[in-house]
Amino acid sequence: MQLDIQHIIYLLASVTFILGLKMLSNAKTAKNGNLLAAGGMVAAIITAIVFHEGEVSPLVYGLIFGAIAVGTIVGWLTAKRVQMTKMPELVSLFNGMGGACAALIGLVEFHHNVGDSMSMTVILAGMVIGSVSFSGSMIAWAKLNGKIKNAIRLPKYNILNTLILIGLFAYGAWIVWTGTGSELHLYALFAAALGYGILFVLPIGGADMPVVISLLNSFTGLAAAFGGFLYGNQVMLTGGILVGSAGTLLTLVMCKAMNRPLFNVIFGAFGGGTEAAGESGPQGNVREVGPSDLAVQLNYSKKVIIVPGYGLAVAQAQHVIKELETILEERGVEVTYAIHPVAGRMPGHMNVLLAESNVEYDKLKEMEDINPEFAQTDVVLVVGANDVVNPAAKTDPSSPIYGMPILDVENAKACIVNKRSMKPGYAGIENELFFRDKTQMLFGDAKKVLTELVTELKALD
Repeated sequence: MQLDIQHIIYLLASVTFILGLKMLSNAKTAKNGNLLAAGGMVAAIITAIVFHEGEVSPLVYGLIFGAIAVGTIVGWLTAKRVQMTKMPELVSLFNGMGGACAALIGLVEFHHNVGDSMSMTVILAGMVIGSVSFSGSMIAWAKLNGKIKNAIRLPKYNILNTLILIGLFAYGAWIVWTGTGSELHLYALFAAALGYGILFVLPIGGADMPVVISLLNSFTGLAAAFGGFLYGNQVMLTGGILVGSAGTLLTLVMCKAMNRPLFNVIFGAFGGGTEAAGESGPQGNVREVGPSDLAVQLNYSKKVIIVPGYGLAVAQAQHVIKELETILEERGVEVTYAIHPVAGRMPGHMNVLLAESNVEYDKLKEMEDINPEFAQTDVVLVVGANDVVNPAAKTDPSSPIYGMPILDVENAKACIVNKRSMKPGYAGIENELFFRDKTQMLFGDAKKVLTELVTELKALD
């Protein structure tokens, strides 16, 4: 009876994961979906503790609930305080912790299953994948955080990494084949997996880190699924499969958005930053525009499209952009937002940011839907976006972003680009758009200049 109740709760928890994931696909239901899935996880954790077989000392219960309390407080405070621009870094840290947990499960359970080939295979697979995910996620976090500024590529790094990967498989297979319970071999495999995770991510440029994080996220899910298989825990298995499959799909979506195969992301040189930047020099003169002149231009427009980017998130200008939208619409101007799939460096980043300022979800247009509208647009206001509006992706075969789908902002009657400076974007190359005849540059911090623009618009009443 007790086992039946446990399985029923696990089944219900698994259903909440699936429904919650489905609800996350829409901004209007995402919050409730997150709460539903979190509720299912809480129920699964409590069930695992309550229905545990065997004697458990009060000290162990104290350690379990103490760890849960500490983890809850740290996670809650971290999530509440993190800035939207730091969200990819937070995802990387949380993912790394998941990988570390999977690796620790392997280290703890290995000695209890020596001689059982199937269990040893599952344990070592989860430990290796979790270790790679943990160390790789930490390097990804360091790159996004600026601790590691450039890609670090050892001589023949692709060959070196491939040999290490083959060695990991061979070493793990040998341990299972021989049935050895030696701690030396276990920890040697663990250390080698950690080292591979570091070497796997180090050569990849910063511009590709979001794709790598998503890929590592799928690794963590796979490692968790192995843990669920080991313990016969259905909810752990379901959760791991969902995380693994979602991470894989997200990785492929991001690669498609950049029109680059995953193989090229992992083994290519895109996003190296300084090297690419040095190859590209000024392409001409730029025209500047001030808030007062732009206010007049917007005031007499009929259709305006706003293109938000990473710079908008850095400046925390989402509330000002909403105020700008409100003022323009009160004057009969049609305002919509063009969202590139990887705007802000993560899918959905801009959607969440603009949702904070109560921008209606229906106003957010995906790239495929909005591109035909640019030709009928009076003014496009690009706020902090760079590579996703660079025409070089369509015109310059030598460009590292060539072939990447972009927003066709150059087709509008006028294009205003807000940036702090002429510094290249994440891909480290100049943007042809800035030098076009129809383009004007609005230099300065997005929040500051947009606030000035709103003030100028109000003065036109």
